[in-house]
Amino acid sequence: MLDLTQLAKQMQGISQHLQKEAEASRQRLDVAQKLLDKAQWRQAELIKRRESLCDRMVFSPPVPVEPLHIHPMIQTPPKVHTILATDGSQIAPSHHEIAYCYLINIGRVVLHYGESRHPLLDSIPEVFYRPEDLYASRQWGIKTEEWMGHRRTAAEAKALAELATAVRTGLKPEKTEMPMLAMVDGSLIYWVLEPLPNDARDIILSIIFAAWEEMRRCRVPLVGYLSASRSSESLSFLRLQACPYPEPDCYTHCPIAPDTVHRAYNDKTPCQIFDPLRDTTFWASVLQPGQRSPLWRSRARILDLYGEENAVYFCYVHVGPEIARIDLPAWVAEDDDMRESAFSLILAQVNKGYGYPVALAEAHNQAVVRGGDRARFFALLEQLMIKAGLPNVSTSYKEARKRGSIA
Repeated sequence: MLDLTQLAKQMQGISQHLQKEAEASRQRLDVAQKLLDKAQWRQAELIKRRESLCDRMVFSPPVPVEPLHIHPMIQTPPKVHTILATDGSQIAPSHHEIAYCYLINIGRVVLHYGESRHPLLDSIPEVFYRPEDLYASRQWGIKTEEWMGHRRTAAEAKALAELATAVRTGLKPEKTEMPMLAMVDGSLIYWVLEPLPNDARDIILSIIFAAWEEMRRCRVPLVGYLSASRSSESLSFLRLQACPYPEPDCYTHCPIAPDTVHRAYNDKTPCQIFDPLRDTTFWASVLQPGQRSPLWRSRARILDLYGEENAVYFCYVHVGPEIARIDLPAWVAEDDDMRESAFSLILAQVNKGYGYPVALAEAHNQAVVRGGDRARFFALLEQLMIKAGLPNVSTSYKEARKRGSIA
């Protein structure tokens, strides 16, 4: 149990620390705003410098594809529209359980607005127990638990594409152009796949890109919704403006290791004068409710594997309670009608969900596997194994002991 008496002694200095951090954050915000004011007059020049010297920089700033000073208001959503969403959860494998297997559960949601149609709220579970499911990833040095997470990501995208196809093809001829939106929780930039071996990464990305292509053919825009994003990607563009040297040549002027993760906290380059300011904090000081930031094309290195057709754009939207980051694939971002329709439907979802999109919240609720579900899953598995005549069907002594305290 948590010892609150000991904990209280350690928490006395937190309020003073947070007060100092708040003041420092305001100062960093002022610096970033001044840099943005200057950068908007040099936007074309900064983009040119970024493209010509990208191989000499240790960071990858995105490219703004709209003027930095614009903050467009999002359009009013149409009354009749449909929202699709998927989310996933899992039961991880354990050698201490009665069988070494894992389960992926994909929650699916289809919500119709402006029509008298029943919503779809369900989940699709799948159990993985064959050797090729459990141990194939070992050939790349990937643990089964990690591979399970990657397969879940691919399964979410595939299920969303299947929903989009089914809903779009099931519409009456006069409603085939009805506005629709497909949503996923999180970014469309899968940084977590970057360190994987090529063969393993290609398996996951091929499933995801096939799903994106299916949604593109159905003209169902796809977005990734990030609540409480901790990214500083858009602000990294302002480092070009903050650079005190004639050219942003990091290897010449700031000779540091490309991998900056292990550098000391105070060991920063001159262009990091507003670090660690977050994008959401900055855009909250600029945007009004219902406005969005300029659109950016991400230059994250993992996107080199995506190809031009699957490039990822992003922007920040003031949805009211917070600043949300929205990721869009190129085929949505570059289509004006599809893009603006997507933004309007996102805002409508947040309003209906009192601060968070209804469809994503419901998809999570459909997908989540709770403690009771896990217990029932293994109880059912135990019954089937006993019925099949398998001997020694039980958990390990360690697992059995953890489930009850002797003391």
